[in-house]
Amino acid sequence: MSNRDESISVRDYARLSELIYAEAGIRLGTAKKTMLEVRIKRRLKALDLHSYGQYCDYLFGCRGMKEEIVHFIDVVTTNKTDFFREPGHFDFLMERALPEASRHENGRPFLIWSAGCSTGEEPYTMAIVLSEYAQTHPGFRFRILASDISTVVLGKAELGVYSNDVVAPVAPQLRCKYFMRSRQPGSERVRVVPELRRSIEFRRLNFMDSDYGVPEKADAIFCRNVIIYFDRPTQERILLKLSNCLAPGGYMFVGHSETLHDMKLPLAPVAPALYRRIDAAA
Repeated sequence: MSNRDESISVRDYARLSELIYAEAGIRLGTAKKTMLEVRIKRRLKALDLHSYGQYCDYLFGCRGMKEEIVHFIDVVTTNKTDFFREPGHFDFLMERALPEASRHENGRPFLIWSAGCSTGEEPYTMAIVLSEYAQTHPGFRFRILASDISTVVLGKAELGVYSNDVVAPVAPQLRCKYFMRSRQPGSERVRVVPELRRSIEFRRLNFMDSDYGVPEKADAIFCRNVIIYFDRPTQERILLKLSNCLAPGGYMFVGHSETLHDMKLPLAPVAPALYRRIDAAA
């Protein structure tokens, strides 16, 4: 019997790469073979399988395509995020986007969407910023939607538990206000306060889905450092669907390493890595 240290065959790697592209829109390329082996090894242990070949036989079978596909996507997707990452975006939110919404919202809650929320640092940063704004602007209300393709990171995000190192970018006064210290002596972990956790709706969403299931238009969407993992045609399709989820005049925040140049989108540049929804006739 083969052992768990064998390599993925050329044929199986091609099949797995095609599946990842079809299900998640991510192109791996030949250089990612070792990375894929390392990540799939976790599933071999969890399923008590002894070779990559056995795993592929299971995954591509009827049962695997129903029960294992979500776990497979979980282990191969990359998740990297921080609290207050690219802080200029949150400054813009506080100084311009929220005051504009306050003048025109007509009682409707401000809806902001973290598309690709990973382990939750981004939506919790949003919740902190919007909570702070609400405290100085009576009547301002907000809703936060946070989505990711990985059920593993969504579970961690909903729990809202982080190490002291992870929350270090949060200003000390905000850490005291929005994080609870562990009751265990010597613990280096904190948890987001319940009222902040309740302000966020976490949802699994695959960017390859034809319908994102977001009936209400968002006032702002953060999709930062996510589309870099897709090829150019897929990037444009995803961003068009996201743009169609934006309210007129709503803002799209992307990563500073991502460009929307020459894409046919109803978005106009506002600042680096920041765009605004415009009408088709504009």
